[in-house]
Amino acid sequence: MGRVSDAKVKLMDAVLELIWTGSYGSTTIDHICDKAGVKKGSFYYFFDSKAQLAAEALDASWQDRRIELDRIFSVTVPPLERLQKYCEFNYKVQGEIKAQYGRVLGCPQVSLGCEVCTQEDALQKKIQGIMDYKCKYIESAIRDANAAKLTNVGDPASMARMSMAYIQGLMTQARIQNNLEILRDLSSGLFGLLGLTVKENETATV
Repeated sequence: MGRVSDAKVKLMDAVLELIWTGSYGSTTIDHICDKAGVKKGSFYYFFDSKAQLAAEALDASWQDRRIELDRIFSVTVPPLERLQKYCEFNYKVQGEIKAQYGRVLGCPQVSLGCEVCTQEDALQKKIQGIMDYKCKYIESAIRDANAAKLTNVGDPASMARMSMAYIQGLMTQARIQNNLEILRDLSSGLFGLLGLTVKENETATV
């Protein structure tokens, strides 16, 4: 039973790496099995299709990532500090990815979502759900910043969506250009959207 569970995890790890470093369309079930070191029969024991595997792999990866995001966006952390730390977290993760793969890969949900949104409904819904959850983190920080009179955002939900679009846009540019430095000042633009300024090594201020 241990070998069976290990095979499933290997398949999920393999598909995420292959579609993130390459593309969903170019990744075949044979590629996934070869990467995972798992026989094709084992693939079909666990999954009906590549789309099902990708959806489950994304969900498992997201559950792991949420642990870190829950810490960053804890209500015990001042709201503007949450946003600052989230920007720093994205920069750090992309730096680690570039060190491992030689390229900035950006957000896996955006990269995959753009490719499959018109083809794989179940996978698209899974990606949308993850992105909506990320947006809620930002919205909660903005609402708390408003409550603390640090910001004066009229519609926190709308601003959260705009902020997420800004972050994901820069992440996509960083992937296209393979340029990590695009993400170095991520927080300055985000705070600018909120009507704030950020000084180096200082807390954001109105």
